[in-house]
Amino acid sequence: MYKISDTFLWIAGFAILSALVNGMGILTIYKHREWAEKSKNYFMCFAAGMLISTPLIMSLPKAIQSDTHAGYIALLGFLFMFLSNKLIKYHTKEKELAFGVTAAEGIGIHSFVDGIIYTVTFNVSILMGVLAATGLVVHEFAEGVITYLFLIKGGIDKKKAILYAFLIAGLTTPLGAFVVYPFVSKMGESALGLMLGFVSGVLLYISASHLLPEAREHEKKHSTIAFLSGIGLSFFIVLTRFL
Repeated sequence: MYKISDTFLWIAGFAILSALVNGMGILTIYKHREWAEKSKNYFMCFAAGMLISTPLIMSLPKAIQSDTHAGYIALLGFLFMFLSNKLIKYHTKEKELAFGVTAAEGIGIHSFVDGIIYTVTFNVSILMGVLAATGLVVHEFAEGVITYLFLIKGGIDKKKAILYAFLIAGLTTPLGAFVVYPFVSKMGESALGLMLGFVSGVLLYISASHLLPEAREHEKKHSTIAFLSGIGLSFFIVLTRFL
């Protein structure tokens, strides 16, 4: 009889928890739209701080350490998102739809890789997995809110946006964790580094070309605090990995 390992149970627990927290964020923003409209700039700034600092201080250095060519792959990730945005604009002729779809595309990739990070860190040690996963779960609520707002901004129906946001930002994390679990022990350090490099480029594009310009267009009194809070969360995630 096949025995489920303790490592897999830890991975599954945190992956499912991340999806639940993400879903809570989506439902909260759906039921309190007026509050969301007033607060969405803060979520944009928070996400920008988090997503622009995470690749710079954590994922890209780690990727380059694993494979010296990861920087080139990061550039490919950035160009992939840039060209995706151009392609969507060309076919839809709608700037707003391109914004929502491209941003959601980047978050979906990021969330999938979150699941991969869960699997990799827990396979190194339970302690490292718990510390890293806790930091990642913290940002899932805001990520769910932001993904929903992106889709609404892109012209998606509100009820459909709930489902799409959960599929994009919620379920992709456990999907990433479960899909790579059987293969992670066979994955070389170099291959993982290249994958992290690609994702770093994706995150840099989303934060620098989408979130920050949008947040600055509707800047509010405490926008800078929200931005710095996102950076602070990234530092928290990094620090927990070295405790």
